[in-house]
Amino acid sequence: MPVSDRVDETTVADAAAGGDDRPSDALPINELFCSLQGEGTLAGVPSVFVRTSGCNLRCWFCDSYHTSWEPTHARVGLEELLEEIDAFDADHVVLTGGEPLLHEESATLLEALDERGYHTTVETNGTIVRDAQIDLASISPKLASSTPTPERAPDGADADAEIDAGQWAERHERERIDLEALAELVERHDYQLKFVVTDGDDMPEILELLADLREAAAVSIPDENVLLMPEGATRDRLAETRERVADLAIDHGFRYTPRLHVDLWNDAPET
Repeated sequence: MPVSDRVDETTVADAAAGGDDRPSDALPINELFCSLQGEGTLAGVPSVFVRTSGCNLRCWFCDSYHTSWEPTHARVGLEELLEEIDAFDADHVVLTGGEPLLHEESATLLEALDERGYHTTVETNGTIVRDAQIDLASISPKLASSTPTPERAPDGADADAEIDAGQWAERHERERIDLEALAELVERHDYQLKFVVTDGDDMPEILELLADLREAAAVSIPDENVLLMPEGATRDRLAETRERVADLAIDHGFRYTPRLHVDLWNDAPET
């Protein structure tokens, strides 16, 4: 279900005036499709992807800028979402974004999926905690290298994103790491810590954050739960980053995760 098929034109003003008759459990959905999980410990597993729209951060290299920099979505109720998920032959659901934990309704969806026997992964930047049923929290803390500048905006975004990058830089830098939220997420759920890495310059920050998190959290954080993923949303960009990131994983004893969907389908939508 690409959002272009069903973009919701109901405005906030219409909703406030009582003109919005959508279910109270509706989520802003940008995409819903079936593919292979491309990243992390479950890479290669057939999965239904539910991509929500909206994010509290603005990574300049965002590979789904249509959920953050230029958010588009349709508001879809719980029952309709479950019907569409059930229509696919997969028992793993990835709730992603954007930042899916922005939305209270995500917890309702996750509970319903658990009751149906689905295994769920939630892709999160680690700044928000919900009381939600999550089988695997895929936590991707955003490093300093993710902070936008007026010169850095996501590929494919329109010219206004360059202006927005300057406006977002301070907020993104201030909010990209929440140690308390990270500690609570790793304490509550099975998890993987997945860092988007460009080169060796990112490693001191990763090591410092891990040290701080290990001190703050009431559970152990083994190296095998730490994944390094090469930065890049296209095959050409991955060709520049993946070998050096793989070498960094070997050097530091962390896991390397590919981006299978990029290797297979480049930057095609719904992959």
